[in-house]
Amino acid sequence: MRVRASLLAGICASAISFPAFAQEATDDDLTDPQFGNTVIIVTAQRQAQSLQEVPIAVSAFDAEALEAQQIENASDLQLTLPNVSFTKSNFTASSFTIRGIGDLCVGVSCDSATAIHLNSAPLFSTRLFETEYFDLERIEVLRGPQGTLFGRNATSGVVNVVTAKPELGAFRASGEFEYGNYDSIRARGMLNVPLGDTMALRAAGYYLNRDGYTRNLFDGSRIDGRDMYAVRGSFRWEPGPDTTIDLLGFYFREDDDRLRIQKQLCQRDPTGVLGCLNTRRDFAKTNANSTFTGTLGSSEFLRLNGIPGSFGLNSLYSPTGGPGVDAYANFNEPNDVRVVNTQFTPEYFSDEIQFQAHIEQGFGPMKLAVTGTYQETEVDSRQDYNLGVGAIPQSAIAFPTLQAFAAGAAGPGTGAYFQPIVDALFDSSGNLCVSDTRLDNRGAFEGERVCTPDGTQFDRSNQQTKGWSVEAILSSDFDGPFNFLLGGIYAENEFSENSYYVNAFAIDYIAGVLGSFTALGNTDAAGDPAPLPPSYLATSFFRNNTQDFKLESYGLFGEVYFDVTDRLSLTAGLRYNDDSKAIRARSTLASFLNPYSNDGDPFASPFVGSFDADPGTPGNQLVQERSVAFDEITGRFVVDYELSSDSHLYASYSRGYKSGGINPPLQPIFAVPESFGPETIDAFEIGSKNTFLDGTLQVNLTGFYYKYSDLQLSRIIARTSVNDTIDARIWGLELETIMRPSYNWLVNMNVSYLNAEVDGDQFFSNPRDPGGGDPNAVIIKDITNGALCAVTGGNANGYVATVNNIINGGVDVDGDGNLDIQPGAGLQPPSPFPADGGIASNGAFSICELLGGLVGAPAAPGVTLGQAFGGIEVLSPGVQVNLRGNKLPQAPEFKASIGVQYTAEFDNGMSLVPRFDLAYTGEQFGNVFNGNVNRIKPFVQANAQIQLNGADDRWFVRGFIQNIFDSDSVTGLYVTDASSGLFTNIFTLDPRRYGIAIGAKF
Repeated sequence: MRVRASLLAGICASAISFPAFAQEATDDDLTDPQFGNTVIIVTAQRQAQSLQEVPIAVSAFDAEALEAQQIENASDLQLTLPNVSFTKSNFTASSFTIRGIGDLCVGVSCDSATAIHLNSAPLFSTRLFETEYFDLERIEVLRGPQGTLFGRNATSGVVNVVTAKPELGAFRASGEFEYGNYDSIRARGMLNVPLGDTMALRAAGYYLNRDGYTRNLFDGSRIDGRDMYAVRGSFRWEPGPDTTIDLLGFYFREDDDRLRIQKQLCQRDPTGVLGCLNTRRDFAKTNANSTFTGTLGSSEFLRLNGIPGSFGLNSLYSPTGGPGVDAYANFNEPNDVRVVNTQFTPEYFSDEIQFQAHIEQGFGPMKLAVTGTYQETEVDSRQDYNLGVGAIPQSAIAFPTLQAFAAGAAGPGTGAYFQPIVDALFDSSGNLCVSDTRLDNRGAFEGERVCTPDGTQFDRSNQQTKGWSVEAILSSDFDGPFNFLLGGIYAENEFSENSYYVNAFAIDYIAGVLGSFTALGNTDAAGDPAPLPPSYLATSFFRNNTQDFKLESYGLFGEVYFDVTDRLSLTAGLRYNDDSKAIRARSTLASFLNPYSNDGDPFASPFVGSFDADPGTPGNQLVQERSVAFDEITGRFVVDYELSSDSHLYASYSRGYKSGGINPPLQPIFAVPESFGPETIDAFEIGSKNTFLDGTLQVNLTGFYYKYSDLQLSRIIARTSVNDTIDARIWGLELETIMRPSYNWLVNMNVSYLNAEVDGDQFFSNPRDPGGGDPNAVIIKDITNGALCAVTGGNANGYVATVNNIINGGVDVDGDGNLDIQPGAGLQPPSPFPADGGIASNGAFSICELLGGLVGAPAAPGVTLGQAFGGIEVLSPGVQVNLRGNKLPQAPEFKASIGVQYTAEFDNGMSLVPRFDLAYTGEQFGNVFNGNVNRIKPFVQANAQIQLNGADDRWFVRGFIQNIFDSDSVTGLYVTDASSGLFTNIFTLDPRRYGIAIGAKF
């Protein structure tokens, strides 16, 4: 019989000479005179085995290794792992990317590419990556598709967090206190209490409180701080030699001013058509005239709708016809990633509760393990949408105009249509007010508002989920050559609330002005005046709201193991996946009239029937309901050959799968697929694991090749994540080494290379350049919704100039004899972008729908207007470009890390352990369109610490420093959509931290 296990340990030596061993390990497994009995035993294949005997690419860290390498969270974990990267994302999630495959799909219905497990059981929407690591047995990171061993399928790999279990028959306790810069206080503790010979309890927890890393110039405060804690209790009962029962309860809570993004960058576009240009990421703000508030709030748009241009908050053009002045024209963006200027203090709340029960029963050579897990999570975050203070360029004209109309300037009795806007958006102190973000959709016009001197804008991302799973695994440990593992899992995950809001003074103002004029100017069927009650357009903020989402998933999986000879073994695994998803959602922004007199739910409006959340279903629907189902068979096959007792060679093939999902509804409506399909991966891997020089040198080398079909990628349309699929090809190498030239020295070094790129012809429109590099195209900013389109073919510039002149004179769109677009808009012909902007096309403000509709209009007998200008096409969202060969996002080409540790032992039993770690992460890209503007520069992180251990290791004192060079290391980026101005949010590692810690145990 060969003892089998699932994982090899990437760093096998403990940091402070307290190795962690699995209870199943034998003395033979752990004996290594050179390494001093420091091999980590892992059990992901439900058996125990040392790292060098497992045919899987995996790294593992025990508690002491985590402490020694200052790995406190997932962001730190990436620095030492080959071909692994981690970054926060724009909303309240994160992406753990393995070998170029991460959570590139953004949305409620997306599965995670990297499966997160707690004690080998899957977690859903967990906040685990926000917490600090404490009282763990180990962390295991498997690279490559998984599914025949773990209950929840994964395409990139698995992160398995294994908690420390109660220890029978022994009383144990430990505590640690740390103080560092930023007034950082961190405390950890553990208590293990035996209850007789067969039961034990274990309690552990941590607390972290520190000031913010970011300075806010507006009020001199520090933001992006932390105030969080977590507690975990566990119970173990072994009523007999073949029975083990484990129970676990966990609670985490955070309530502070955490920032979801670190900084917003932009190469400012002076024309206002794009907002941000396509060459660099500068310390500058987007041109607000490019945003949907900039277009809908402009004098030009209001005049199109027959509303006096003096109501406009801004103008798209200067009086001389050049670029207009926007809200951020005079804003000075601080030239520092840790300095912002905002009137809105960020708010961040998160909590999670977990319960887990695990029962393991032996039946001779057979073992049955059943695990049940339940979790509830909540996260709620608000922050300044642009991290800046904007102005209102035409406030000196717009606000007096509004006051005059509130006083009845439009005629007797009309003041009632405009006074509610004044009452809602201006307070007695002269502040400008913005709708609050409430679950019941009530905003400023219902008395729920946030008031600041300049009328702030902010967003909110919130989510409430609950999930549970039950997994059963039957495994064998026969003496003969054949063994097996058979498992099944059922899981449910449900979102009871998931919303993303964008709130701004301009949105409330536009919703009020447009609503009041629409209600006041209503006519009956005969065309006679028939004013409606004074109303605004609801909702007076953008909200993409998932009211309910449910995942039901089950899988059947198993593996068989056959020892052909004492040296050659085969593994074959198979899995059946079945996933069903159902969603109820809607997206709203100024979508229907709601009387000012209705101070309750806006959806109780008598005019809500004009709102349709689901154009794909006949009739007007208040919500969109969709469901999808997917199933797939996957598996793996492994050949493992023992060249000698110190060298193994293996080759494997595995097929991974991740189910598809449902795209959310958009506001305004765009033509995007309602759903997206599953992705599959064919993964080939070959590896060699070797121990040389009597155990003083360990060298593991892995090569892999992935063929990816329908990789899920997100793009932002109308402030909402929409998912597409592409094909990809990935290959790479990973070298992991551990050197121990003497008992006192330990050196670990990892190097990896990754080539992850788009495979084949894949055509998509780049949101940063809708013209696709065509110098004859014209990029259009649609002033009715802030979206972009491109006009191509023939004389596109002349066509746009002609249509804009037509618009300026007024247009009867529906052919009823009445002008639907009023004259006097003043739209200008196309003009070039700056020469250094990376945009070959010209740009203009116009109306995409009208540009497309007039292509077929007659220009002369037998000649359409489009033909007259040489064959015109209007493409939305733009010209598609071929992504073949582009690099996948979050896939650093090179990574390398080295750690050096020395243990000096003294005659009195004390020891001094200094350690230094250096990690290099090479160039990568933030999204699949690549280019310099999306390039993430290489970065280096260095940590050091020195620890004095007391005799018998009962106490320690440690000094530490993290990020020695104080690098502003960027780990990822997010490009927003056209209606928000195409700015880039970046995410960084923490700045330099240093401090001192003391601890004791008994």
